[in-house]
Amino acid sequence: MTLCALPGIPVVRPGDDLPRMILEALARAGERLQEGDILSVTSKIVSKAEGRIVRLAEVVPSERALDLSRQTGKDARLVELNLRESVEISRTAPNIMVTRHRLGFVSANAGIDQSNVDGTDETVLLLPVDPDESARRIRAALQAAAKVRIGVLITDSHGRPFRLGNVGVAIGVAGFPAVVDLRGGVDMFGRVLRVSVQGYADMVASAVCLLTGEGAEGLPVVLVRGLRYPDIDGRASELNRPPETSLYR
Repeated sequence: MTLCALPGIPVVRPGDDLPRMILEALARAGERLQEGDILSVTSKIVSKAEGRIVRLAEVVPSERALDLSRQTGKDARLVELNLRESVEISRTAPNIMVTRHRLGFVSANAGIDQSNVDGTDETVLLLPVDPDESARRIRAALQAAAKVRIGVLITDSHGRPFRLGNVGVAIGVAGFPAVVDLRGGVDMFGRVLRVSVQGYADMVASAVCLLTGEGAEGLPVVLVRGLRYPDIDGRASELNRPPETSLYR
């Protein structure tokens, strides 16, 4: 397997044609899409293209947001956006909110981002409305242009309970499996696997994020080639653990 970050992706603006920008970047890199390739795209540029930019001056905090702002010390307008993007507040601490996002996963600050966003600190970026659908649209456009079957991955970076540091995770998947169930197979000694389920798309996302980074790298698109994956059209939503099975909510 090889991973190649595509150079020269310009700053993305609302309404930009991401598939066209990706195809142009592939051409600059001397690459053409091949059967089975995966194109990984950061959620940040998907959100920008989809216009998920919010100016805090336009946000009016609710009473609940004002109360949580006093508890956490966070900007009440950011707290309000956390509430709008989440279905549950899992934990709070000074300057921290851990939420169960409307997309089903648990993350800090509902995935709201202020890094690498044009404008002042008064501008923030929300995650895409439906990253799985975004991945499907990008995949359809790229496949129509390249005439080959590919997968598309949309990534974000999340922290983890009990572990330091962010890792790459999949929040949008199309054309390859999000989860691979190995139960029923056998290990090298013939024992039947009973609990082995791979978070397949998350594993790919973590590898990709070694290249995309989280700072000024400017490398939001990565070509993944040579990965042999099952012919399953997954969705990132399959990676979310049902709340009733979580021991740490």
